[in-house]
Amino acid sequence: MAARTLMVQGTGSSVGKSVLVAALLRILRDDGLRVAPFKAQNMALNSFVTPDGHEISRAQAVQAEAAGIAPTVDMNPVLLKPEAERSAQVVVMGKPVGRLSASEYQSYKLQLREVVAKSLERLVQRYDVVIIEGAGSPAEINLNHSDIVNMYVAKLAAAPVILVGDIDRGGVFAHLVGTMELLRDDERARVAALLINKFRGDRSLLEPGLEFLSRRVERPVLGVVPYIRDLRIADEDSVALEDRAAARPDHAGEIDVAVVKLPRLSNYDDLLALERTTATRVRFVETREALADADLVIIPGSKSTIADLEWMREVGLADALLVRAAHARPILGICGGCQMLGQKIEDPAGVESDRKSVDGLGLLGLRTHFGSHKRTAQVTARAWERCFLTAGLSPREVISGYEIHMGMIERIGKQAAPFEVLTRNGRNDADLDGAVSPDGAVVGTMLHGIFDNDGVREATLAWLRARKGLAQAPKSQFSFALSKQREYDRLAATVREHIDLALLRRLVGL
Repeated sequence: MAARTLMVQGTGSSVGKSVLVAALLRILRDDGLRVAPFKAQNMALNSFVTPDGHEISRAQAVQAEAAGIAPTVDMNPVLLKPEAERSAQVVVMGKPVGRLSASEYQSYKLQLREVVAKSLERLVQRYDVVIIEGAGSPAEINLNHSDIVNMYVAKLAAAPVILVGDIDRGGVFAHLVGTMELLRDDERARVAALLINKFRGDRSLLEPGLEFLSRRVERPVLGVVPYIRDLRIADEDSVALEDRAAARPDHAGEIDVAVVKLPRLSNYDDLLALERTTATRVRFVETREALADADLVIIPGSKSTIADLEWMREVGLADALLVRAAHARPILGICGGCQMLGQKIEDPAGVESDRKSVDGLGLLGLRTHFGSHKRTAQVTARAWERCFLTAGLSPREVISGYEIHMGMIERIGKQAAPFEVLTRNGRNDADLDGAVSPDGAVVGTMLHGIFDNDGVREATLAWLRARKGLAQAPKSQFSFALSKQREYDRLAATVREHIDLALLRRLVGL
């Protein structure tokens, strides 16, 4: 039997659609249903690699994890990765098809409707319920003629729509009523219920507004979901960094990690496991002064490596990193950050930049060449060269991570490497990853998700504690994998408590 469908749309971006979809999936999964997420098109720099090597938005990978299933490319057939204000890399069915301007993409995307329809159909045939996420607002009247992600998908899936508004931003009643007013009659008919998200305060004070809202738009309010503090679930949207960037209260003996907040920073969920470890304080920084006292500086991934390297030079961060390296103070580069630490970055075909070649920071013996091939792979590896990432790892301990990059690195001379790659996408593929400086203070890796491995994270923190002259902490019982499952459970329990479950089941058709 084909799956039942339900769609979550919002009055705008960042109203909490992705998190609410994850919550609904978890709720229905816990009720014994086979469930899956779907988002036709996503715009995000936080991405993930499926087990078979396809790139999708991190949000849909998180939703799949909440649903208890492996992510597939059908869950997010179209991914846009912004490279500048008016252009993006377009990824279709997990592979890049080109770099298009906003106007070029508007002309191109109608060709993707068949791709969207086929992906949705495959999911519908495999699961009991498919929860669909919209993008931005369905009332973007200037773009509705070429819609492939909001009401077009609702109609395609014959899905009732929950319209979500964010009360934390203010003006939620105007946003909900205004959105309903701007929809066409056939689109408005698809909206089956409203939901208010991120509420803080006494709900009784909200009741008169809810009654007015329900009467005005002639739709029930499914629920009022409270603002969930310190929810540690990987997010696709850089808006989430504003909350995460605030420094946690300082504690004696805490390890201080400064992450360079690149303008085009990507895959910042690489740091989520470190943030959740009580021994660390993770800060996202943009000035050279903010690096001064850090125990470890991390240069994360970037969608525009050359442009972000030039930005670091402009604001003085590059010079600060060179001084830091000269004093053998630890620096870690991940993916684009690893490439920046090398000798040279070459992009002769203009794959990512208009600059054909630039010098790297010169701290690692690596050369990066951008070509037409994009590597997207789930990876297993093991420690190769001893450094702060691997100092406490057994040579037999297998770790996991994933690669997403256009730029391929070449090791210059007898450059040491932190990891030996064992497999890519399940196939044997012996290779060395990244590089380690001769003094071991500067390390680069192309692997995302390394700190999700409890062994790597604990080895790194133990090394940093020893370097700082701190007593070693007792062996941590913290498991990042288990902590994520607890967060999904906490999210689902909160949403379950604050929505009308009987109405939800009727909307789904149960």
